Amino acid sequence: MTWKVFIDGEVGTTGLQIRERLTARSDIELVSLGEDRRKELSARADAAREADVSILCLPDAAAKELVAAVGPDEAKFIDASTAHRVDPDWVFGFPEMDAGQRARIASARRVSNPGCWSTCAIALIRPLVAARVIDPANPPSISGVSGYTGGGKAMIAEFEDGTVEGSFLYAAGQGHKHLPEIALHGLLGAVPVFVPSVGQYAQGMAVAVHLPGLGADGMAAAEAALQSAYADEHFVSVVPAADHAPRVMPQILNGTNRMELSVHGNPESGAVTLIAVLDNLGKGASGAAVQNMNLMLGADESAGL
Repeated sequence: MTWKVFIDGEVGTTGLQIRERLTARSDIELVSLGEDRRKELSARADAAREADVSILCLPDAAAKELVAAVGPDEAKFIDASTAHRVDPDWVFGFPEMDAGQRARIASARRVSNPGCWSTCAIALIRPLVAARVIDPANPPSISGVSGYTGGGKAMIAEFEDGTVEGSFLYAAGQGHKHLPEIALHGLLGAVPVFVPSVGQYAQGMAVAVHLPGLGADGMAAAEAALQSAYADEHFVSVVPAADHAPRVMPQILNGTNRMELSVHGNPESGAVTLIAVLDNLGKGASGAAVQNMNLMLGADESAGL
């Protein structure tokens, strides 16, 4: 069987990565528009209607515009923007999030692709809230580092033309666009403090969730909760303490759709840090979109990944 897929925004960073994953597949036929029609709403809407699934790699406003132009029963969408990640009418596209999420994605007509930062944070926080290791009323603080490709074309240009030199922190004013989805899908009762950073390298991400005062028992409970949540997962795994490296390298999973979680801490002080690593353009963006697409089409979930 061959399915038709339309990537709206296929020349952007995420779109190009999705296209690369799909072009080699014999079961996928890409619906493409000529350069002169890529910004034409009616042409994009027609392409979405023709496709079995459309993947939106667009700014929020453009994603909303296209969805509004197509009737609710005329097309299936995966939206890689932030526009619909907390919209109750859209299914959150993180298949490993809980036991029923795959089925919800498979039967959905509207799926919102998670952000890279939120994929890591939710993967760490949600199972611990469910296991009562984290109090949802007292959310943990979050930090991390990503390669500059996570900032899209503008940030890539800044780093590659020398406008930006070195790494930097950002969003310290607590207005990061992923915070609403982290709070909602992380089952938190309040928004966490989150200060991310961008490193002077292209691709790869490590996110840390900090739990002061958890203690040795809490540390063991945290690892047990993560192991239980992801025991049968293909793309998400928990690294046992015996296998921890002295340094957590954010680029170690580049080129994959995998995410690795680990629990670190000091039993004496009681401080614990949870860490998630993924490719911000893989499981953090394009790979996740392809995984969701496979589920919506009824294809092998790991096809092209």
